[in-house]
Amino acid sequence: MAITLNGSSLTVNKIVQIARNNEKVKLDEDSLTRIRKCRKVIEKKIEAGEIMYGINTGIGEFSEVVLTDEQVKEFQKYLIYNHSAGIGDPAPVEYVRGAMAGRINVHAHGMSGCRPEITQTLIDMLNKGVTPVVCEKGSVGACGDLAPMSQIALLLMGEGEAFLNGERLPGKTAMEQAGIPIPGLKARDGLSTINGSNLLTAMSAIQLYDMNRWLKQAEIACAMSLEALYANMKPYDERLHKVRGFNGAVRSAGAIMKCIEGSDLLSGKVKTKVQDAYSMRSTPQVIGAAHDSIAFARTQVETELNGVGDNPIFFPDEDLTLTGANFQGTPVSLPMENAGASITMVSVLSERRLNRLTNPALSVGLPPFLTKGAGMFSGMMLSQYTADMLITEQRILSAPASTMSIPAAADQEDFVSMGMNTALKNHQILDNAYGILGIEFMAAAQALDMRDFNTGKGVETAKQVIRKYVEYLDEDRPLYVEHNRMKKLVKSCEILDKVEKTTGYLG
Repeated sequence: MAITLNGSSLTVNKIVQIARNNEKVKLDEDSLTRIRKCRKVIEKKIEAGEIMYGINTGIGEFSEVVLTDEQVKEFQKYLIYNHSAGIGDPAPVEYVRGAMAGRINVHAHGMSGCRPEITQTLIDMLNKGVTPVVCEKGSVGACGDLAPMSQIALLLMGEGEAFLNGERLPGKTAMEQAGIPIPGLKARDGLSTINGSNLLTAMSAIQLYDMNRWLKQAEIACAMSLEALYANMKPYDERLHKVRGFNGAVRSAGAIMKCIEGSDLLSGKVKTKVQDAYSMRSTPQVIGAAHDSIAFARTQVETELNGVGDNPIFFPDEDLTLTGANFQGTPVSLPMENAGASITMVSVLSERRLNRLTNPALSVGLPPFLTKGAGMFSGMMLSQYTADMLITEQRILSAPASTMSIPAAADQEDFVSMGMNTALKNHQILDNAYGILGIEFMAAAQALDMRDFNTGKGVETAKQVIRKYVEYLDEDRPLYVEHNRMKKLVKSCEILDKVEKTTGYLG
């Protein structure tokens, strides 16, 4: 069933359905009426010769230059040409599809001033699988994602490039093969397609979806390591966290306890310490803080997904045009800085548990580096090296981009969000996180196979999934294949899906 875009009900989950799962979209009928109404107002203003930014004036530093009637006809084309100035590899298809869906949802408010044909063409491109080739780099996150969004707009003129059925084609060829008419660009059409932080917002939405699922897997990995280390589970009693009051911590403690339910660790059969190290007993507080951070970022992203990020913005009912800076990416990029740092923080926590599993001074009787042939064999010693390298890169990437503004456009654009840098580095932070967590899962499974007691149902399910992909490490072997296999497994969320079938929803 197609997802209806109406300007007010787009969510992170819907963006993922459209962008990743190729769900069809359609425009709400009331939205179409609003778009038509706004366009009529714009056309009247153009005929009356009213000066409007980006329609009959230049942009940026040239905003005071008034265009002639003849120049107005050609301006949108040159606007898209000169802004198609990105660099680098093509952005992933799902990110570009998400940006297109977000832009359609902005148009659905009927305040952008474009022709309805522009919005409908973007819808047809989504539904027929025509995805513009968009360079990853070039946006500073204000006046929106101008460079990448301009590469989308090129297709509206039958130019640029696009992916269709896995093939990279000239834009005109892709549109023809998909049977999509090329609308061309008239006054306002170009700027209304590019003037918002739609790509960085779509990237952030998809990343938040994946971050949430990664954090849930971090809780499963934690549960496995806690069992392997004979943890005292009193710090995971939900009552402890409810009296403090942070929702994320309550959620995290509950998820971990669900995974351990049925374990001998809870029955008193296994001797535990009075108090464990911080990396074991403070996990709900740490992962919980990450949950809370990501929940806030989600509210910001969903607000942006359903807001109007144009300049100028038209209020047809009041016959009013207002210029401003609603394209500014900071409301999204600033909380996403914290979201990325949160993933790094929880990755550090994962590595600290890995250290306790492999360090014989801390592992409560487990053999050094989880090998029974210590000396001849090194077990998972080098796996920790790999995790440490990935974490160091995450730490570098966690330095905020939001404080890195560089003035542009002859100082007309003298403060920008650099939100695309935030989105790009969060992509890499999350990619590293899959590898780090995969290594903890490997180590925890190895450790549990060296223990002799009944583990929790969720923990046992997770170990069974891991053993489908990685065998017990009896003798040393090259582990890079299994590291990559585990990274892929974590990214697929198969462990999470199987565990939730066993334990119920983890939150």
